[in-house]
Amino acid sequence: MEQEAYRHAPYDIEVEQALLGAILVDNRAMERASALVKPDHFYDPLHGRIFETMSQMIERGGMVVTPLTLHSTMKADPGVIEVGGQAYFEGLRAAAPSIPNVRDFANILSDHYVRRSLIRIGEDIVNTAYDAPTEKTSRDQIAEAEKALYAVAETNKYGEGALDFHEALKRTVEAAERAAARGGRISGVTSGFTDVDNLLGGLQPSDLLILAGRPGMGKTALGTNMAFHAAQQYMRDLEASAEYPSGAPVLFFSLEMAAQQLSARILSEQTEIEGWKIRNGRFSESEWEKFVLTMQELSSLPLYIDDTGGISIAQIAARARRMKREKNIGLIIIDYLQLVEPSRRHENRVQEITEVTKGLKTLAKELNVPVLALSQLSRGVDARDDKRPVLSDLRESGSIEQDADVVMFVYREEYYLKTREPDAGTPDHAKWMEKLERATNRAEVLVEKHRHGATRSIDLVFEGNFTRFSNMADDGNVPSH
Repeated sequence: MEQEAYRHAPYDIEVEQALLGAILVDNRAMERASALVKPDHFYDPLHGRIFETMSQMIERGGMVVTPLTLHSTMKADPGVIEVGGQAYFEGLRAAAPSIPNVRDFANILSDHYVRRSLIRIGEDIVNTAYDAPTEKTSRDQIAEAEKALYAVAETNKYGEGALDFHEALKRTVEAAERAAARGGRISGVTSGFTDVDNLLGGLQPSDLLILAGRPGMGKTALGTNMAFHAAQQYMRDLEASAEYPSGAPVLFFSLEMAAQQLSARILSEQTEIEGWKIRNGRFSESEWEKFVLTMQELSSLPLYIDDTGGISIAQIAARARRMKREKNIGLIIIDYLQLVEPSRRHENRVQEITEVTKGLKTLAKELNVPVLALSQLSRGVDARDDKRPVLSDLRESGSIEQDADVVMFVYREEYYLKTREPDAGTPDHAKWMEKLERATNRAEVLVEKHRHGATRSIDLVFEGNFTRFSNMADDGNVPSH
Protein backbone atom coordinates (compact mmCIF):
# COMPACT_ATOMS: atom_id res chain seq x y z
CA MET A 1 0.00 0.00 0.00
CA GLU A 2 1.38 3.40 -0.97
CA GLN A 3 2.39 5.45 2.05
CA GLU A 4 0.49 8.70 2.50
CA ALA A 5 2.64 11.70 1.57
CA TYR A 6 3.92 13.72 4.54
CA ARG A 7 1.80 16.81 5.03
CA HIS A 8 3.41 20.16 5.90
CA ALA A 9 1.90 22.70 8.24
CA PRO A 10 0.37 25.61 6.28
CA TYR A 11 2.83 28.51 5.92
CA ASP A 12 4.40 30.76 3.28
CA ILE A 13 7.86 32.11 4.03
CA GLU A 14 7.84 34.30 0.88
CA VAL A 15 4.67 36.09 2.00
CA GLU A 16 6.19 36.64 5.46
CA GLN A 17 9.30 38.15 3.83
CA ALA A 18 7.17 40.28 1.47
CA LEU A 19 5.20 41.74 4.39
CA LEU A 20 8.35 42.56 6.38
CA GLY A 21 9.95 44.05 3.24
CA ALA A 22 6.87 46.22 2.59
CA ILE A 23 7.14 47.68 6.12
CA LEU A 24 10.86 48.40 5.59
CA VAL A 25 9.99 50.26 2.35
CA ASP A 26 7.13 52.22 3.97
CA ASN A 27 6.80 52.22 7.78
CA ARG A 28 3.18 53.38 7.49
CA ALA A 29 2.32 49.84 6.30
CA MET A 30 2.80 48.69 9.92
CA GLU A 31 -0.48 50.35 10.94
CA ARG A 32 -2.48 48.22 8.45
CA ALA A 33 -0.50 45.05 9.16
CA SER A 34 -0.66 45.21 12.97
CA ALA A 35 -4.47 45.44 12.86
CA LEU A 36 -4.56 41.92 11.37
CA VAL A 37 -1.29 40.21 12.35
CA LYS A 38 0.48 39.54 15.64
CA PRO A 39 4.10 38.29 16.01
CA ASP A 40 2.99 34.69 16.67
CA HIS A 41 1.14 34.61 13.31
CA PHE A 42 4.54 34.17 11.61
CA TYR A 43 5.65 30.57 11.03
CA ASP A 44 9.35 31.50 11.18
CA PRO A 45 10.08 32.60 14.81
CA LEU A 46 12.75 35.03 13.55
CA HIS A 47 10.19 36.78 11.33
CA GLY A 48 7.89 37.06 14.35
CA ARG A 49 10.68 38.72 16.36
CA ILE A 50 11.52 41.08 13.48
CA PHE A 51 7.85 42.12 13.17
CA GLU A 52 7.57 42.70 16.95
CA THR A 53 10.79 44.76 17.04
CA MET A 54 9.70 46.92 14.09
CA SER A 55 6.30 47.47 15.73
CA GLN A 56 7.94 48.59 19.01
CA MET A 57 10.39 50.89 17.20
CA ILE A 58 7.58 52.61 15.27
CA GLU A 59 5.05 52.82 18.14
CA ARG A 60 7.24 53.66 21.13
CA GLY A 61 10.33 55.33 19.78
CA GLY A 62 8.97 57.07 16.74
CA MET A 63 12.14 55.74 15.06
CA VAL A 64 12.28 55.27 11.29
CA VAL A 65 12.78 51.56 10.63
CA THR A 66 15.43 50.89 7.97
CA PRO A 67 17.72 47.87 7.45
CA LEU A 68 20.43 49.85 9.32
CA THR A 69 18.34 50.90 12.37
CA LEU A 70 16.70 47.45 12.53
CA HIS A 71 20.09 45.69 12.50
CA SER A 72 21.37 48.08 15.16
CA THR A 73 18.44 47.07 17.40
CA MET A 74 18.57 43.32 16.66
CA LYS A 75 22.27 42.61 16.01
CA ALA A 76 22.58 40.43 19.15
CA ASP A 77 19.70 38.14 18.07
CA PRO A 78 21.23 34.70 17.20
CA GLY A 79 18.70 34.26 14.37
CA VAL A 80 19.70 37.59 12.78
CA ILE A 81 23.40 36.66 12.98
CA GLU A 82 22.65 33.28 11.37
CA VAL A 83 20.84 34.73 8.30
CA GLY A 84 23.50 37.33 7.58
CA GLY A 85 22.62 40.38 9.69
CA GLN A 86 21.99 43.68 7.91
CA ALA A 87 22.37 42.07 4.46
CA TYR A 88 19.23 39.98 5.16
CA PHE A 89 17.21 43.12 5.99
CA GLU A 90 18.55 44.82 2.82
CA GLY A 91 17.40 41.75 0.85
CA LEU A 92 13.90 41.92 2.39
CA ARG A 93 13.55 45.56 1.37
CA ALA A 94 14.91 44.99 -2.13
CA ALA A 95 12.62 42.00 -2.76
CA ALA A 96 9.45 43.81 -1.61
CA PRO A 97 6.83 44.22 -4.38
CA SER A 98 6.79 47.68 -5.92
CA ILE A 99 3.06 48.06 -5.05
CA PRO A 100 2.62 45.77 -2.05
CA ASN A 101 -0.88 44.78 -0.95
CA VAL A 102 -0.22 44.68 2.78
CA ARG A 103 -3.79 43.67 3.66
CA ASP A 104 -3.63 40.61 1.39
CA PHE A 105 -0.27 39.53 2.85
CA ALA A 106 -1.63 39.94 6.38
CA ASN A 107 -4.81 37.99 5.58
CA ILE A 108 -2.78 35.09 4.13
CA LEU A 109 -0.54 34.96 7.24
CA SER A 110 -3.56 35.15 9.55
CA ASP A 111 -5.30 32.34 7.64
CA HIS A 112 -2.20 30.10 7.82
CA TYR A 113 -1.93 30.79 11.56
CA VAL A 114 -5.60 29.86 12.14
CA ARG A 115 -5.17 26.63 10.15
CA ARG A 116 -2.01 25.69 12.11
CA SER A 117 -3.92 26.38 15.35
CA LEU A 118 -6.79 24.13 14.20
CA ILE A 119 -4.30 21.33 13.41
CA ARG A 120 -2.78 21.71 16.90
CA ILE A 121 -6.21 21.67 18.58
CA GLY A 122 -7.23 18.64 16.52
CA GLU A 123 -4.07 16.78 17.56
CA ASP A 124 -4.70 17.67 21.21
CA ILE A 125 -8.31 16.41 20.97
CA VAL A 126 -7.20 13.11 19.40
CA ASN A 127 -4.31 12.54 21.85
CA THR A 128 -6.39 13.41 24.94
CA ALA A 129 -9.27 11.19 23.77
CA TYR A 130 -6.87 8.26 23.25
CA ASP A 131 -5.13 8.75 26.61
CA ALA A 132 -8.43 9.25 28.49
CA PRO A 133 -6.86 10.61 31.72
CA THR A 134 -8.98 9.68 34.74
CA GLU A 135 -9.12 13.24 36.09
CA LYS A 136 -10.51 14.56 32.79
CA THR A 137 -13.97 13.38 31.76
CA SER A 138 -15.20 13.44 28.15
CA ARG A 139 -17.37 16.46 29.09
CA ASP A 140 -14.25 18.29 30.32
CA GLN A 141 -12.51 17.50 27.03
CA ILE A 142 -15.44 18.88 25.00
CA ALA A 143 -15.45 22.06 27.10
CA GLU A 144 -11.69 22.53 26.62
CA ALA A 145 -11.98 21.96 22.86
CA GLU A 146 -14.85 24.50 22.65
CA LYS A 147 -12.77 27.04 24.57
CA ALA A 148 -9.72 26.50 22.35
CA LEU A 149 -11.81 26.83 19.18
CA TYR A 150 -13.44 30.01 20.49
CA ALA A 151 -9.99 31.48 21.17
CA VAL A 152 -8.97 30.75 17.56
CA ALA A 153 -12.21 32.25 16.23
CA GLU A 154 -11.38 35.44 18.17
CA THR A 155 -7.75 35.68 17.02
CA ASN A 156 -8.22 39.30 15.97
CA LYS A 157 -8.80 40.30 19.61
CA TYR A 158 -6.33 40.76 22.44
CA GLY A 159 -6.87 37.90 24.83
CA GLU A 160 -3.63 36.03 25.26
CA GLY A 161 -0.88 36.99 27.68
CA ALA A 162 -0.38 40.29 29.45
CA LEU A 163 -1.95 43.50 28.24
CA ASP A 164 0.46 46.43 28.32
CA PHE A 165 -0.65 49.52 30.21
CA HIS A 166 -0.85 51.57 27.01
CA GLU A 167 -3.55 49.22 25.63
CA ALA A 168 -5.38 49.13 29.00
CA LEU A 169 -5.49 52.95 29.08
CA LYS A 170 -6.70 53.06 25.48
CA ARG A 171 -9.64 50.79 26.38
CA THR A 172 -10.52 53.00 29.37
CA VAL A 173 -10.60 56.08 27.12
CA GLU A 174 -12.79 54.18 24.59
CA ALA A 175 -15.27 53.30 27.38
CA ALA A 176 -15.40 56.96 28.45
CA GLU A 177 -15.98 57.99 24.81
CA ARG A 178 -18.88 55.52 24.56
CA ALA A 179 -20.45 56.94 27.71
CA ALA A 180 -20.02 60.53 26.43
CA ALA A 181 -21.55 59.60 23.05
CA ARG A 182 -24.61 58.25 24.90
CA GLY A 183 -25.13 61.58 26.60
CA GLY A 184 -22.75 61.08 29.55
CA ARG A 185 -24.95 58.50 31.22
CA ILE A 186 -23.78 54.92 30.90
CA SER A 187 -20.83 53.01 29.44
CA GLY A 188 -22.30 49.50 29.89
CA VAL A 189 -25.46 47.71 28.76
CA THR A 190 -28.69 49.37 29.90
CA SER A 191 -30.86 47.58 32.48
CA GLY A 192 -33.81 49.77 31.52
CA PHE A 193 -33.98 51.20 35.07
CA THR A 194 -32.71 54.78 35.31
CA ASP A 195 -31.42 54.74 38.89
CA VAL A 196 -29.78 51.32 38.49
CA ASP A 197 -28.02 52.51 35.33
CA ASN A 198 -26.94 55.77 36.96
CA LEU A 199 -25.43 53.95 39.94
CA LEU A 200 -23.68 51.15 38.00
CA GLY A 201 -23.02 53.05 34.75
CA GLY A 202 -25.05 50.29 33.10
CA LEU A 203 -24.27 46.57 33.34
CA GLN A 204 -20.51 46.61 32.82
CA PRO A 205 -18.60 44.28 30.45
CA SER A 206 -16.63 41.50 32.24
CA ASP A 207 -18.63 42.03 35.48
CA LEU A 208 -20.42 39.25 37.37
CA LEU A 209 -23.62 40.71 38.84
CA ILE A 210 -25.75 38.83 41.36
CA LEU A 211 -29.46 39.61 41.74
CA ALA A 212 -30.80 37.77 44.79
CA GLY A 213 -34.10 37.46 46.59
CA ARG A 214 -36.41 35.12 48.47
CA PRO A 215 -39.13 33.31 46.48
CA GLY A 216 -41.98 35.70 45.67
CA MET A 217 -39.80 38.84 45.62
CA GLY A 218 -39.81 38.99 41.80
CA LYS A 219 -36.16 38.35 40.93
CA THR A 220 -37.07 36.36 37.79
CA ALA A 221 -39.46 39.16 36.76
CA LEU A 222 -36.73 41.79 37.27
CA GLY A 223 -34.14 39.69 35.40
CA THR A 224 -36.63 39.17 32.54
CA ASN A 225 -37.45 42.90 32.46
CA MET A 226 -33.72 43.75 32.22
CA ALA A 227 -33.25 41.21 29.40
CA PHE A 228 -36.19 42.68 27.48
CA HIS A 229 -35.06 46.30 27.96
CA ALA A 230 -31.49 45.54 26.79
CA ALA A 231 -32.70 43.68 23.67
CA GLN A 232 -35.36 46.29 22.86
CA GLN A 233 -32.89 49.17 23.28
CA TYR A 234 -30.45 47.40 20.96
CA MET A 235 -33.11 47.30 18.22
CA ARG A 236 -33.85 51.02 18.75
CA ASP A 237 -30.13 51.83 18.61
CA LEU A 238 -29.79 49.95 15.32
CA GLU A 239 -32.76 51.81 13.82
CA ALA A 240 -31.23 55.12 14.94
CA SER A 241 -27.78 54.05 13.58
CA ALA A 242 -26.28 54.78 17.02
CA GLU A 243 -22.48 54.62 17.00
CA TYR A 244 -22.39 53.07 20.48
CA PRO A 245 -25.53 51.02 21.23
CA SER A 246 -26.50 51.00 24.92
CA GLY A 247 -28.62 47.88 24.39
CA ALA A 248 -27.34 44.43 23.44
CA PRO A 249 -28.45 41.01 22.16
CA VAL A 250 -29.22 38.88 25.24
CA LEU A 251 -28.71 35.19 26.03
CA PHE A 252 -31.06 34.08 28.84
CA PHE A 253 -30.46 30.70 30.51
CA SER A 254 -33.82 29.83 32.08
CA LEU A 255 -33.14 26.78 34.24
CA GLU A 256 -36.39 26.94 36.21
CA MET A 257 -38.96 28.15 33.70
CA ALA A 258 -39.69 27.02 30.11
CA ALA A 259 -38.98 29.46 27.28
CA GLN A 260 -42.71 29.60 26.54
CA GLN A 261 -43.51 30.72 30.12
CA LEU A 262 -40.80 33.36 29.98
CA SER A 263 -42.06 34.77 26.67
CA ALA A 264 -45.62 34.79 28.10
CA ARG A 265 -44.36 36.97 30.97
CA ILE A 266 -42.82 39.44 28.53
CA LEU A 267 -46.04 39.54 26.50
CA SER A 268 -48.07 40.14 29.66
CA GLU A 269 -45.75 42.97 30.68
CA GLN A 270 -45.88 44.63 27.25
CA THR A 271 -49.59 44.18 26.50
CA GLU A 272 -50.82 44.76 30.07
CA ILE A 273 -52.91 41.60 29.70
CA GLU A 274 -52.76 39.50 32.86
CA GLY A 275 -50.77 36.29 32.69
CA TRP A 276 -53.71 34.01 33.53
CA LYS A 277 -55.65 35.39 30.53
CA ILE A 278 -52.73 34.59 28.21
CA ARG A 279 -52.44 31.07 29.65
CA ASN A 280 -56.18 30.38 29.31
CA GLY A 281 -56.70 32.29 26.05
CA ARG A 282 -59.51 34.39 27.62
CA PHE A 283 -59.20 37.62 25.63
CA SER A 284 -61.61 40.32 24.67
CA GLU A 285 -61.45 41.29 20.97
CA SER A 286 -59.41 44.45 21.66
CA GLU A 287 -57.01 42.48 23.89
CA TRP A 288 -56.53 39.84 21.20
CA GLU A 289 -55.71 42.53 18.62
CA LYS A 290 -53.21 44.14 21.01
CA PHE A 291 -51.74 40.70 21.78
CA VAL A 292 -51.14 39.82 18.11
CA LEU A 293 -49.69 43.25 17.23
CA THR A 294 -47.32 43.19 20.21
CA MET A 295 -46.23 39.65 19.37
CA GLN A 296 -45.32 40.76 15.83
CA GLU A 297 -43.35 43.74 17.19
CA LEU A 298 -41.41 41.59 19.67
CA SER A 299 -40.65 38.67 17.34
CA SER A 300 -37.54 40.38 15.95
CA LEU A 301 -36.00 41.06 19.39
CA PRO A 302 -32.43 39.71 19.76
CA LEU A 303 -33.37 37.77 22.93
CA TYR A 304 -32.31 34.12 22.95
CA ILE A 305 -33.69 31.76 25.61
CA ASP A 306 -32.00 28.47 26.51
CA ASP A 307 -34.29 26.51 28.84
CA THR A 308 -32.20 23.32 29.11
CA GLY A 309 -32.64 21.91 32.63
CA GLY A 310 -29.69 20.64 34.68
CA ILE A 311 -27.15 22.42 32.50
CA SER A 312 -23.52 22.52 33.71
CA ILE A 313 -21.24 25.54 33.98
CA ALA A 314 -19.07 24.05 31.18
CA GLN A 315 -22.11 23.74 28.88
CA ILE A 316 -23.20 27.31 29.69
CA ALA A 317 -19.71 28.54 28.77
CA ALA A 318 -19.65 26.51 25.52
CA ARG A 319 -23.10 27.73 24.41
CA ALA A 320 -22.32 31.33 25.38
CA ARG A 321 -19.11 31.28 23.31
CA ARG A 322 -21.03 29.98 20.30
CA MET A 323 -23.76 32.63 20.71
CA LYS A 324 -21.15 35.37 21.14
CA ARG A 325 -19.58 34.28 17.87
CA GLU A 326 -22.86 33.84 15.95
CA LYS A 327 -25.15 36.52 17.45
CA ASN A 328 -22.66 38.86 19.15
CA ILE A 329 -24.52 38.67 22.46
CA GLY A 330 -23.69 41.49 24.88
CA LEU A 331 -25.47 40.29 28.05
CA ILE A 332 -25.88 36.85 29.65
CA ILE A 333 -28.55 36.20 32.31
CA ILE A 334 -28.81 32.99 34.35
CA ASP A 335 -31.98 32.07 36.28
CA TYR A 336 -30.82 30.86 38.66
CA LEU A 337 -27.35 30.20 40.11
CA GLN A 338 -28.19 27.29 42.43
CA LEU A 339 -29.67 25.28 39.51
CA VAL A 340 -26.41 25.33 37.52
CA GLU A 341 -24.63 21.99 37.76
CA PRO A 342 -20.90 21.96 38.54
CA SER A 343 -18.74 20.16 35.95
CA ARG A 344 -17.92 17.50 38.55
CA ARG A 345 -19.14 16.50 41.98
CA HIS A 346 -17.51 18.08 45.04
CA GLU A 347 -17.43 17.16 48.72
CA ASN A 348 -19.99 19.78 49.65
CA ARG A 349 -22.42 22.29 48.18
CA VAL A 350 -20.24 25.32 49.01
CA GLN A 351 -17.43 23.97 46.80
CA GLU A 352 -19.90 23.31 43.97
CA ILE A 353 -21.30 26.86 44.12
CA THR A 354 -17.71 28.19 44.25
CA GLU A 355 -16.93 26.38 40.99
CA VAL A 356 -20.05 27.82 39.36
CA THR A 357 -19.47 31.45 40.45
CA LYS A 358 -15.77 31.32 39.49
CA GLY A 359 -16.79 29.84 36.13
CA LEU A 360 -19.32 32.63 35.52
CA LYS A 361 -16.80 35.35 36.43
CA THR A 362 -14.22 33.75 34.10
CA LEU A 363 -16.83 33.63 31.32
CA ALA A 364 -17.72 37.32 31.82
CA LYS A 365 -14.04 38.25 31.44
CA GLU A 366 -13.41 35.90 28.51
CA LEU A 367 -16.36 37.16 26.44
CA ASN A 368 -16.12 40.71 27.83
CA VAL A 369 -19.86 40.87 28.55
CA PRO A 370 -21.81 41.39 31.79
CA VAL A 371 -23.11 38.15 33.32
CA LEU A 372 -26.18 38.63 35.55
CA ALA A 373 -26.89 35.59 37.74
CA LEU A 374 -30.07 35.39 39.81
CA SER A 375 -29.66 33.72 43.19
CA GLN A 376 -31.75 32.25 46.00
CA LEU A 377 -31.43 33.51 49.57
CA SER A 378 -31.31 31.39 52.71
CA ARG A 379 -34.46 31.01 54.85
CA GLY A 380 -32.78 32.95 57.64
CA VAL A 381 -34.30 36.14 56.20
CA ASP A 382 -37.85 34.96 56.95
CA ALA A 383 -37.01 34.31 60.61
CA ARG A 384 -35.88 37.89 61.26
CA ASP A 385 -38.10 40.85 62.16
CA ASP A 386 -36.27 43.01 59.60
CA LYS A 387 -36.67 41.09 56.35
CA ARG A 388 -34.32 43.27 54.32
CA PRO A 389 -31.59 40.93 53.03
CA VAL A 390 -27.89 41.37 53.81
CA LEU A 391 -24.84 39.83 52.11
CA SER A 392 -24.60 36.97 54.62
CA ASP A 393 -28.11 35.81 53.54
CA LEU A 394 -26.74 34.58 50.19
CA ARG A 395 -26.86 30.79 50.14
CA GLU A 396 -23.32 29.35 50.28
CA SER A 397 -22.50 33.05 50.36
CA GLY A 398 -18.69 33.15 50.68
CA SER A 399 -17.82 32.49 47.05
CA ILE A 400 -20.82 34.37 45.61
CA GLU A 401 -19.99 37.50 47.57
CA GLN A 402 -16.26 37.19 46.80
CA ASP A 403 -16.49 36.58 43.03
CA ALA A 404 -19.30 39.04 42.27
CA ASP A 405 -18.54 42.62 41.21
CA VAL A 406 -22.09 43.72 42.09
CA VAL A 407 -24.58 42.14 44.52
CA MET A 408 -28.20 43.38 44.45
CA PHE A 409 -31.21 42.21 46.45
CA VAL A 410 -34.88 42.52 45.47
CA TYR A 411 -37.07 43.32 48.46
CA ARG A 412 -40.83 43.93 48.55
CA GLU A 413 -42.23 44.80 51.98
CA GLU A 414 -45.77 44.36 50.59
CA TYR A 415 -45.16 40.58 50.20
CA TYR A 416 -44.36 40.13 53.91
CA LEU A 417 -47.05 42.54 55.17
CA LYS A 418 -49.77 40.56 53.38
CA THR A 419 -48.81 37.43 55.35
CA ARG A 420 -49.07 39.18 58.76
CA GLU A 421 -52.46 40.87 58.87
CA PRO A 422 -53.53 41.65 62.49
CA ASP A 423 -57.13 41.18 63.68
CA ALA A 424 -59.55 43.62 62.06
CA GLY A 425 -60.68 46.58 64.17
CA THR A 426 -57.55 46.69 66.37
CA PRO A 427 -55.12 49.67 66.51
CA ASP A 428 -52.47 47.32 65.06
CA HIS A 429 -54.69 46.68 62.05
CA ALA A 430 -55.02 50.42 61.34
CA LYS A 431 -51.22 50.80 61.48
CA TRP A 432 -50.87 47.73 59.27
CA MET A 433 -53.28 49.16 56.69
CA GLU A 434 -51.30 52.40 56.61
CA LYS A 435 -48.03 50.48 56.11
CA LEU A 436 -49.56 48.28 53.40
CA GLU A 437 -50.85 51.31 51.52
CA ARG A 438 -47.34 52.82 51.48
CA ALA A 439 -45.78 49.51 50.39
CA THR A 440 -48.32 48.53 47.71
CA ASN A 441 -46.73 48.19 44.26
CA ARG A 442 -43.36 49.30 45.63
CA ALA A 443 -40.10 47.37 45.47
CA GLU A 444 -36.53 48.09 46.51
CA VAL A 445 -33.34 47.02 44.81
CA LEU A 446 -30.69 47.03 47.52
CA VAL A 447 -27.21 47.36 45.97
CA GLU A 448 -25.14 45.91 48.81
CA LYS A 449 -21.84 45.37 46.98
CA HIS A 450 -20.46 47.47 44.13
CA ARG A 451 -16.79 46.93 43.34
CA HIS A 452 -16.58 50.07 41.19
CA GLY A 453 -18.58 52.58 43.23
CA ALA A 454 -21.22 53.41 45.83
CA THR A 455 -23.99 51.22 47.28
CA ARG A 456 -27.54 52.31 48.03
CA SER A 457 -31.21 51.37 47.89
CA ILE A 458 -33.19 52.06 44.69
CA ASP A 459 -37.00 52.33 44.65
CA LEU A 460 -38.95 50.73 41.81
CA VAL A 461 -42.61 50.11 40.98
CA PHE A 462 -43.80 46.48 40.87
CA GLU A 463 -47.04 45.43 39.23
CA GLY A 464 -47.55 41.78 40.11
CA ASN A 465 -50.44 41.10 37.74
CA PHE A 466 -48.16 41.94 34.76
CA THR A 467 -44.90 40.73 36.45
CA ARG A 468 -43.48 44.17 35.61
CA PHE A 469 -40.99 46.44 37.35
CA SER A 470 -40.73 50.07 36.24
CA ASN A 471 -39.05 53.32 37.24
CA MET A 472 -40.52 55.30 40.11
CA ALA A 473 -41.95 58.72 39.09
CA ASP A 474 -39.64 61.68 39.79
CA ASP A 475 -41.76 62.75 42.77
CA GLY A 476 -41.32 59.30 44.37
CA ASN A 477 -44.89 58.24 43.67
CA VAL A 478 -46.08 55.16 41.79
CA PRO A 479 -46.86 56.39 38.25
CA SER A 480 -50.39 55.80 37.02
CA HIS A 481 -50.94 54.08 33.65
